[in-house]
Amino acid sequence: MMIKILLSKFVVVSTLLGTFSGCVWVQNTGDLERFVTEVQTRASRPIKSLPAFVAYEAFVYEGASLRNPFVKTIQYIPETIDDQQSAVDLGNTPAPDGQRLKSYLEGFAIKDLSMVGHISKGSGGAWALIVDPNGEIHRVSTGDYIGMDYGKVVSVDAKKIKLLEVISNGRGGWVVRPQRIEIEDSEDV
Repeated sequence: MMIKILLSKFVVVSTLLGTFSGCVWVQNTGDLERFVTEVQTRASRPIKSLPAFVAYEAFVYEGASLRNPFVKTIQYIPETIDDQQSAVDLGNTPAPDGQRLKSYLEGFAIKDLSMVGHISKGSGGAWALIVDPNGEIHRVSTGDYIGMDYGKVVSVDAKKIKLLEVISNGRGGWVVRPQRIEIEDSEDV
């Protein structure tokens, strides 16, 4: 028991001595005061000026309205629609109507839409069923607009939708581009 008391006193005393050994009182601080006044009286060095500001020059990319070079072009072969030869001007056509209220399916690219079905009502009309990227099904008939390039549906049958898109020719004019969306085969599923 006596050893425990002596050991605890030894630990307390050695801890106090270790703590106070860092606290040394210095009587003569004249050399420190001389050093501080010498440093304060030195001439300061000039500060370098900031580099000249160069303004950011904006770049406007104007190729967004041009044809995508990675999408295969489609050879247009006129077909008969309702016993009439479809005449498509592949040259310079009038600009699309910018004031027309766009439909929901005009917010998606043609490549993102797929045909999944067909509905016909006697001789009264035919509708194609289109699935958008969100998985929603929409009914499309002749005269409707789909796709981001002002695509107007010209015919709907059980296997495909034919439409004509109006795209910029890159020189300030507009060109008609035929497109089609074919029904997906159900046997692949």
